[in-house]
Amino acid sequence: MGEKGFFQNDYGEGAHPLVMRRLMETNMEHTCGYGLDEYSLRAQALIREKCACPRAQVHFLTGGTSANLIALSAFMRPYEAAIAAEGGHINVHETGAVEGSGHKVLVAASREGKVTAEGVYAVCALHTDEHMVRPRALYISQPTEIGTVYSLGELRALRVACDDCGLVLYADGARLGSALTSAGCDVTLPDMAALCDAFTIGGTKNGLLFGEAMVIANPALQADFRYMVKNRGGMLAKGRLCGVMFLAALEEDAYLDWARHANAMADVIRDGMARAGVEAYQTTKTNQVFAVLTRAQEERLARDFAFERWADLGDGRVAVRFVTSWATEPEDARRLAGALGAL
Repeated sequence: MGEKGFFQNDYGEGAHPLVMRRLMETNMEHTCGYGLDEYSLRAQALIREKCACPRAQVHFLTGGTSANLIALSAFMRPYEAAIAAEGGHINVHETGAVEGSGHKVLVAASREGKVTAEGVYAVCALHTDEHMVRPRALYISQPTEIGTVYSLGELRALRVACDDCGLVLYADGARLGSALTSAGCDVTLPDMAALCDAFTIGGTKNGLLFGEAMVIANPALQADFRYMVKNRGGMLAKGRLCGVMFLAALEEDAYLDWARHANAMADVIRDGMARAGVEAYQTTKTNQVFAVLTRAQEERLARDFAFERWADLGDGRVAVRFVTSWATEPEDARRLAGALGAL
């Protein structure tokens, strides 16, 4: 067997050849810095157009954790807190970045990784006076950490709950392309802009070298945001790099095509699991696939494929995660599906 099939994450490759070509074509151009260049301005305008939200502000940031930290720090007062699902990225995977900024993360009830409107109301009902932090932001990710997708109805219910409780609705879209192109998804970019006060369009995990586009749809949250970006170390001197990359990804809707490919490769793996009777730890339609294996099966599979152990189930079995990307080769996906069937 040659090189291992890579299913560990969706950012292990460099960037899509289209992105690299655009970067090389513009490499020797001289532009101003800090995201005020022509490419960044054009990319911002294009994102506003695709979101059908001409009033939106768009800012380019380097990565997901810094984007979440900067946004939530900007949107909340020192005594305010963010609500998230137990498995929310800001709660478990960002080394306390948000809480390190002085903002407590409050865990709300969730179903299939998705915060429920009932969960939001319940958390807010527990925080009623100045002796406790005041809930101010609801953090969700689309898709969730376990690959599930909020429906339009679920987002609308969260919007109502946020309005009732005086919360900012912020969506982490690190894998937004995978959510929007997943089977049965009824949410669009304009829906995200209409229902969320702010959200990100992730580039790092969908074909770019790096970069997240922060879309702030609510004008009340837009003032002085660049000050916070600079204050938190997120202002990139070579900001035009993000502008060039997002233009390459979005001008011809390549961004969504890349995400569709990742989802299609995940479907190959899911179909192979179903044929072989391999149990799914979590049912998904995005580019993350979760399987339940014995430790012996995990060990055998790891000889030929790179993937992540997600959870130890405590009964001799483990949950593992396979992640596909724009660069996943169909033959590799078929090979993994076949290997799962042979376990």
